[in-house]
Amino acid sequence: MRQRASKSAGFSLIEALVSLIVISVGMIGIAALYGQGLTAGRVALSRTVAVNLASAMAENIRANPLAKGAYAAGAANNGCAPPGGATCLPDAMAANDLFLWAQDIQANLPNGVGQVAFADGAPPTYTITITWDEVGVGQVAQQIVVQVPAT
Repeated sequence: MRQRASKSAGFSLIEALVSLIVISVGMIGIAALYGQGLTAGRVALSRTVAVNLASAMAENIRANPLAKGAYAAGAANNGCAPPGGATCLPDAMAANDLFLWAQDIQANLPNGVGQVAFADGAPPTYTITITWDEVGVGQVAQQIVVQVPAT
């Protein structure tokens, strides 16, 4: 009597290849998500820096409410910054604040540019905008609107 060959109980070569393809597609998806996560983290870090810089300018504006529209004018190095800084009028202090702020933006954000717009009213409104280039994303902007009552 002849014995019949038993049926194979393991994976076939085709099943192994299909499972390898499925796992490979999943790994490619995970790698793509990892890359997007890195980009999002980098953008979030830059945006945090921009918010901190915009908040610093808002604090400078609140500390010097008499300057009003001078914060929307040009920046100048007037030597008003401590220590040992000269006593400056509000407009000169605003120009000096803008000068130092622009240096901070350029040092901390790639191709960073800051701008302050002023709208007279009750209370005066300042729109602080920071724009920079983000790798893989393009140009990104952060904007803060501040109202500072004159004292």
